[in-house]
Amino acid sequence: MRSIFCSTLARHALESQVVYRVGLTGGIGSGKSTVSLMLSRLGVPVIDADQVARSVVEPESKALNMIKSHFGEEIVTEGRLDRRRLREIIFADEMERQWVESLLHPFIQAEMLQRADQQDHAYVVLEIPLLFEAGYRSLVDRVLVIDAPKELQIDRVIRRDGVPPSQVESIIKAQISSDERLKQADDVIENSGDFTHLERQVERLHRNYLEMARTQA
Repeated sequence: MRSIFCSTLARHALESQVVYRVGLTGGIGSGKSTVSLMLSRLGVPVIDADQVARSVVEPESKALNMIKSHFGEEIVTEGRLDRRRLREIIFADEMERQWVESLLHPFIQAEMLQRADQQDHAYVVLEIPLLFEAGYRSLVDRVLVIDAPKELQIDRVIRRDGVPPSQVESIIKAQISSDERLKQADDVIENSGDFTHLERQVERLHRNYLEMARTQA
């Protein structure tokens, strides 16, 4: 069912596309949000899959009701999804992770496509952590991968989320490897240096994407 739904979305993406789409991805703690913020400050619309994921599990939504039926009432706090609890469950149980992803990805993809189609900028960025793993590649024209050393990824997430290293390791293992992600990338930003170096890489790619979008148009 999910594969049929995703194929339909892919056809919709090709048939109704009005702006050039860049898929931005990378491992947890690689710096995706920082790059997205830089692009946003350059005037580029950024659609964040994580934000969209939150919107599709709002109270009384179809997706949240299905999650609650599957995991029980303890997965909900004051009517809202307990995201920390859900994350603990799915990264400790591969089957549960696959179930949740199969449920949510079609909802997320449909909403992201709708939002992208409403933009009038030369290009739009879709920030998707699981771009390759969840089958989003066909929805974008080009893929930008943000890469960073594993040790730096772990340190960033620990400081940002206050979670133990073992949990970060589990999340990294659940994602495709850095090498595989880089093989499938059209463009790569290496985010292990200083802020100025990162900014220069973003500005260069921004100019490239504007030109690509003009060529496609």
